Amino acid sequence: MRRRLAAEWCGVRIRAVYRPIPRGTNPWTRTFTMLGDPQTWRDVRWLPVDFTAGFISALLPALLLFYPVEGLLLPFGLWRAYTRGGTYWYAFVPVTGEATAIGAAVLALVILRVALRFTPDLLTAHFRLTRAVLDNSEGELVERVRVLTETRRDAVDTSAAELRRIERDLHDGAQARLVAMGMDLGTIEMLLDKDPAQARRLLAQARRNSVDALEELRDLVRGIHPPVLAERGLGDAVRALALRLPLPAEVTVELPGRADAPVESAAYFAVSEVLTNAAKHAGADRLWVDLHHTDGRLRITVTDNGRGGASVGTGSGLAGIEKRLGTFDGVLAVSSPAGGPTMVTMEIPCVLS
Repeated sequence: MRRRLAAEWCGVRIRAVYRPIPRGTNPWTRTFTMLGDPQTWRDVRWLPVDFTAGFISALLPALLLFYPVEGLLLPFGLWRAYTRGGTYWYAFVPVTGEATAIGAAVLALVILRVALRFTPDLLTAHFRLTRAVLDNSEGELVERVRVLTETRRDAVDTSAAELRRIERDLHDGAQARLVAMGMDLGTIEMLLDKDPAQARRLLAQARRNSVDALEELRDLVRGIHPPVLAERGLGDAVRALALRLPLPAEVTVELPGRADAPVESAAYFAVSEVLTNAAKHAGADRLWVDLHHTDGRLRITVTDNGRGGASVGTGSGLAGIEKRLGTFDGVLAVSSPAGGPTMVTMEIPCVLS
């Protein structure tokens, strides 16, 4: 809360870099992870500082604002209550009657003017003191390097796996058909004069192999970077995905422009995998997809009315999506109670052009 107030009231940003708690761990592991986090001990160290210097620096602005209120109330009869036991001193003004109470009120106006001028500075100083104890710029940099190293490693592994998949698909699919077509054409060349009928049959077979090879190449290209994504953008590409699903899907797109090609590609394949998982495993009969851009973030939500129970676990498809998004500082959130519905939300920071 103190961090939020510092940012909202004075524009002082107090960063908090906590180590991530591993998913699926027991309470003891989570406790030791928190105790081993330097940011936890900064929070503990901040408590005595806040009780002493923090309390004083926060009290001064309040006194500067409330003390003039007392002085302004003196001419309206408050001076009588204060002077029953003798002279009441308001700052350096002795209040003994109505006239001196008015003088004290004039002084209160001056103090109020000064308070309004310097109270924001005092509050800023208080929050800067808090930031000096709590902030961890070095820790934030270390954590940022750790995340970037991890996402880079994941991106390299994903790229290597994708290259192996392309090589395997080419070897087992289009390449095999093209080799068979070449053999057929060689046989046809020898049979043209001896057995024209057999040559025509082999020619028809070679034509079918060429059609199949082209179709497999198109599918392969679509898996690398779909033409509809390059030509018409993420919204239409997701609509095309929805049309190929075995169950009805409603797609809502509110994108005033286009993101960079790598971001669109990552978002497209993430949505594709979520939709495929939902169609295969969720037991749903309807899907909803929402794409919009707000506050500098591309936000995609996929909802199904299936059985629920989905989670981001090691080795799951959702874990792979999380790594894919992490390459672009994106995040993945899953809400999937038992019995459904399941809502998968993906966010990627980006600028639309």
